[in-house]
Amino acid sequence: MSDGVTPQVAARLDAGLSAMHIVVDEVQRDRLLRLVGLLHKWNRAYNLTAIRSPEEMVSRHLLDSAAVLPFVDGGALLDVGAGPGLPGLVLAILQPNLSVTLLDSNGKKVRFQRQAMMELGLGNVTPVQARVEAFEPPTGGYAQVISRAFASLADFVQLTDHLLAPGGHWLAMKGPAADEELAALEAGLIVRERHRLEVPFTAGERQLLIVERTDSNPGRP
Repeated sequence: MSDGVTPQVAARLDAGLSAMHIVVDEVQRDRLLRLVGLLHKWNRAYNLTAIRSPEEMVSRHLLDSAAVLPFVDGGALLDVGAGPGLPGLVLAILQPNLSVTLLDSNGKKVRFQRQAMMELGLGNVTPVQARVEAFEPPTGGYAQVISRAFASLADFVQLTDHLLAPGGHWLAMKGPAADEELAALEAGLIVRERHRLEVPFTAGERQLLIVERTDSNPGRP
């Protein structure tokens, strides 16, 4: 294997997916490993992520992204502040019927998204370079809007409110400081669900907050 994707990297991916009870076919497994290889290759020139080791990329990027798979519905998903395409690319690989839009303002990261989409043959992914405030959603908006490392919970919700479909919800991937961010949520928003995310080979607390509106938000555009 090339671009840092050694048998040890593949073994870590296999063990992690097994521990998370995620079953993949050979095409999905190959795409996930090739994604690690692309990340490792591009990272040397473009500094896409602070994670340098391909084995750590498996744990802290691929498996971390895959941890939210059980909570992703079949509707259109918008990944805001997607960076090099995480978690969106991983979710698109694991759920081929899911339509994923990757949104980021950083040109080099969106170029990587496009390259990964083409090389991995992902027809269900749309990379977009734009600031979230200026991005116009498709008619009806997105059923789910997800963020892995974009902003505080309150800012994430406020900045993407115009992108969410009526009745949709936000998926916020957070660390242990989520309680402080919850206190800053505006009225009319509730945390519908809160899940601890178990990510193999990764230390530290990870959790997913699923947020939705309880009001009609008449001031929303």
